[in-house]
Amino acid sequence: MRLAVQENLVPGDSLPEKFEIALRAGFDALELRGGGDLALEARLPELRRALAGGVVMPTICVDMTHFIGDFDAGRRADAVRQLSSQLAVAGELGCVGVTTPASWGQFSLRLPPFTPPRPPEEDREVLAEALAVLGERAAHHGVLIMLEPLNRYENHMVNTLAQAAALCASPAVRITADTYHMNIEEDDPCGALADAAPYLGHVQVSESNRNQPGTGHIDWAAHLAVLDAIGYDGHLALECRLRGEPVAALTRTAAFLRGYL
Repeated sequence: MRLAVQENLVPGDSLPEKFEIALRAGFDALELRGGGDLALEARLPELRRALAGGVVMPTICVDMTHFIGDFDAGRRADAVRQLSSQLAVAGELGCVGVTTPASWGQFSLRLPPFTPPRPPEEDREVLAEALAVLGERAAHHGVLIMLEPLNRYENHMVNTLAQAAALCASPAVRITADTYHMNIEEDDPCGALADAAPYLGHVQVSESNRNQPGTGHIDWAAHLAVLDAIGYDGHLALECRLRGEPVAALTRTAAFLRGYL
């Protein structure tokens, strides 16, 4: 397993500068953020230069305002269009793939008004339809589209790894496991990781408090031992809030995680 850090967490004015800082801090790669309005596609000249200069960019995490599970059909279609563009960029860069949730901040069953405007069976239908299209496009570009379960307060459709696995109808559709969300939703996080092994495409790491690993109560020894046992050989991508000065926090975090690898 190797360590990655999301580009927005690293100081610096360019990807090469960020990558150099990340390397010095103990990371191996940068995870890109895929903004809306085809922002990642617009960055292609920059990304091509960074790739040619040796910057390692294995994964992309979507950073948009609407997603494939939106209640509005027009916004769902635009999310598919945006992600299709990001998959094409991922293919050109040689990435593993692109991570997206079903939605974010759209509705929670745990907060008023409690009853969503769409029944669960329709939730599954719209997600399956979008993932079928994106799975085909991901396969065309030789990458993965990876569905990330979010916690119950941020998303009402896909909260657990098992729910995400049930939507992996294509080899190009896989799961991103995020330790912060798992800490809230999974009865047995390590067991859930083991069960999801055939569908696991990527792992994002964050503490129980959403800060960097080592500042909360997640059992990192157990989590990383399971990932090792199931043969996960991808990146652990840091996606969190940083407590403390960024470079110092990143350096402590990389050392902390490497202590279990």
